[in-house]
Amino acid sequence: MTELRRFEPNIKSLGEIAAFLGADVKDAFENLEIHGICSNSQTIEEGDLFLALPGTKTHGGAFLPSAVERGARAVLTDIAGSELSSVRDSAIPVLVVPNPRSQSGYLADWFHNSPSQNMYLAGITGTNGKTTTTYLLNQIWEQADFESGLMGTIGISIGEDSFSATHTTPEADVVHTVLSVMNERHVRAAAMEVSSHALVQHRIDGVRFAAAGFTNLSQDHLDFHGTMENYFQAKKSLFESNIAERAFINIDNEYGVRLAKEISIPVSTFSLTTKKATWHVDSMTKSHQGWDLRIRGEGGVLIEGQFNLPGEHNLENLLLAIAIAADSGVDPLVIGNALTKLKGAPGRLERIERGQKFTALVDYAHTPDAVERVLASLRGFSSEESKTRIIGILGCGGNRDAGKRPLMGKALRNACDVAIFTSDNPREEDPTEILRSMTTGIELNDTALVIVDRREAIATAITTANGGDPIVTGK
Repeated sequence: MTELRRFEPNIKSLGEIAAFLGADVKDAFENLEIHGICSNSQTIEEGDLFLALPGTKTHGGAFLPSAVERGARAVLTDIAGSELSSVRDSAIPVLVVPNPRSQSGYLADWFHNSPSQNMYLAGITGTNGKTTTTYLLNQIWEQADFESGLMGTIGISIGEDSFSATHTTPEADVVHTVLSVMNERHVRAAAMEVSSHALVQHRIDGVRFAAAGFTNLSQDHLDFHGTMENYFQAKKSLFESNIAERAFINIDNEYGVRLAKEISIPVSTFSLTTKKATWHVDSMTKSHQGWDLRIRGEGGVLIEGQFNLPGEHNLENLLLAIAIAADSGVDPLVIGNALTKLKGAPGRLERIERGQKFTALVDYAHTPDAVERVLASLRGFSSEESKTRIIGILGCGGNRDAGKRPLMGKALRNACDVAIFTSDNPREEDPTEILRSMTTGIELNDTALVIVDRREAIATAITTANGGDPIVTGK
């Protein structure tokens, strides 16, 4: 992450690092200065400690020569990595610990002087809504003139600067490097998406959250977690007392109700359906633009305003963002005034305008629940609702949770007037097999089409659309 380096790097000796890890280091290398920690051989900088971690296909130690060429000054790896010729024959010092991945987050936190503790950091987890919630929260902070930061699917932002990201939640060394840069740039509050993979794979180890938010839980990632119970337990681990100080939980979801009962940290709840929740909708009126809202919160606080994103799922995202913003110190009046200015996250019902006669939308929905919610949100916000038809284009990615495919296909067919099934990043799978799985039990006719080629599918939707018809396709 070259562009995300601190202006003044943290510097610790290799001897100090070895002592922290309980690893051995030769006396000749004890005073060697280390300027950073990095697990990606392509973004190593001069003076870094390279984390050579075991991967699913290739061990990171295989990339040590590239890291050394870029300036790696030492390497941390496991026993298997130390036995690779690329590591064994290297001229730089090697630190060996049994499980470097489980230690890398705590090492990075210590190396960077615990940056997460110097800001209000909110971690958002859940199957759907993480990106939109963090995006809305960051906008509220901006409206409140908070120096703020964001880390998630759409990238990393620190104040007005933006950087690309390859994961929803980056590797632990990147997370702490980003937080360190935020700290150096005097970020007061930051929002971070926390994926279930990240929680299981130690990517947030060492991070301290002022607030942890739970959006919902529905079927996804079972190729990784195996069962919904394992998936839930992964999400639940964010709400441990050594990780988060306070929880904000959606109790309109059965898993949220369960989570609120099972954790020990202080809990604030939010809900669209019950006024018993800490944060709830006092009244909401649907308008052509979106919603006119009255929201009640902690201590009876009232927040009023117009929110222009369609769909009840976006109201849930907004409630969570508002609750955390208020907890972070934003004045309720500022939050209310900000509502009408809030925009949706890129790729979340994002409108595409090219002078066309129809409405073109792109959305990242990739679970059955998300598909249902997104398509439902398109009903009721058109001035010609009775005349318009919803045209949906959907595919499922390859080498991922196959069990959700027929559920996503059913959601598409049930919610669309014209449902077009197509290919979407099949990876190593046969796209026709993916489509066969998606359309299981679905009657195919002129309003339910299977078109393998994505370009052809989009072209078909365009020629089918009448004026005002919304076309929504995956990102």
